[in-house]
Amino acid sequence: MVTIKHLIIAVLAVGIAVWAAFYVFQSEERKVKKPFHLLEGWVSKEGGENAFVMAHKTQSIGSLFAQEFELRTEIDSVSGSYAPEEVSSLAARGRLMFSSLSLKFSDFDVKFPEEGTAKVILVAALKGKSTAGEYMDETHELECILKKIDKKWLFSYVEMVQVLKK
Repeated sequence: MVTIKHLIIAVLAVGIAVWAAFYVFQSEERKVKKPFHLLEGWVSKEGGENAFVMAHKTQSIGSLFAQEFELRTEIDSVSGSYAPEEVSSLAARGRLMFSSLSLKFSDFDVKFPEEGTAKVILVAALKGKSTAGEYMDETHELECILKKIDKKWLFSYVEMVQVLKK
């Protein structure tokens, strides 16, 4: 009876140690992916979203970007350098045009060219329904540079590499 009790305690201790190692000592690559997962949630929009939720999400989006953020797309009027507040403003205007919106990132390729810098190439899929009832379904390859600022990975550069055809 005593040996079973000790065995159960040992299994629990090992389980707690594995859990702690997984969550406390995350890999740097996992930390780099975190802003992407947060951005997915904050860009996404369900029908009937109230103004408070929208304001919170758009302000939160800005918190993921460095003070000097550069965006390069096929659309010249959108490409440029932005402060986090401007990114939040652009996100708010963009989200207002849709009744539903979903953003998903996949196929992450994370590299660390130098200390405090991460280069991420990935696929972004944006789907939604405009307030006018039109459906949008776009997939793009993105090249992103994130900088580690105050122990947080922030977007400093995003370039739309190409449009992927289905």
